[in-house]
Amino acid sequence: MRPWVPLEDETVEEVNGQTYGPLKALCERAAEQAMPGRNLVVRPGLIIGPHDPSDRFTYWPHRVARGGEVMAPDRPDLPIQLVDVRDLAAWLLRMIQARHTGVYNATGPSQSLTMGELLETCKQTTGSDAAFTWVPEEFLLEQQVRPWIDQPLWLPKESRGLFCTDCEKAWAAGLSFRPLGVTVRDTLAWAASRPPGTAWRAGISLDRERDLLRAWANRG
Repeated sequence: MRPWVPLEDETVEEVNGQTYGPLKALCERAAEQAMPGRNLVVRPGLIIGPHDPSDRFTYWPHRVARGGEVMAPDRPDLPIQLVDVRDLAAWLLRMIQARHTGVYNATGPSQSLTMGELLETCKQTTGSDAAFTWVPEEFLLEQQVRPWIDQPLWLPKESRGLFCTDCEKAWAAGLSFRPLGVTVRDTLAWAASRPPGTAWRAGISLDRERDLLRAWANRG
């Protein structure tokens, strides 16, 4: 487990990039102080699947399904971690029913997964003709492409430790994962059921993607 980094002002209520993690840690500490030894603390990674309004995962099945040249972030061997909300929820219920306590990192899958494997799974599942153009991090940052937002699941070098979380304890306690293709299929079906004109909260427009791909092809 990572060491706890305290907040200088523990009364702060604003949630932002600097306070989000420490505030969650304070919640864990408060629960333990109130109920010593009786807490089940679960720290999930990126939660994906149908009904996720963030679009941080949904963007990729949707974009790949449209086909054509797809801008992909940095390189295909980037490690990623994620967990289908249905797998996480089912495991949580089993843990609660069994009255387990302790701290668990809860993400997956239990075998390594890369960005390239995710995109290829999206392509195979949707049967699209997508062709991936891997654009280096330096160029993306130079073009003000926002990690995690404009290119979901992409993190710059200094933040990639997020996708290297040790979850062996949760896996040993029964956290399991459905095939990624099933999550891709179900997520895409849910996305198609949303009201027409629903705004996307992550990813970039086709026009912006086309401009970036053209700029990358014409570099130098």
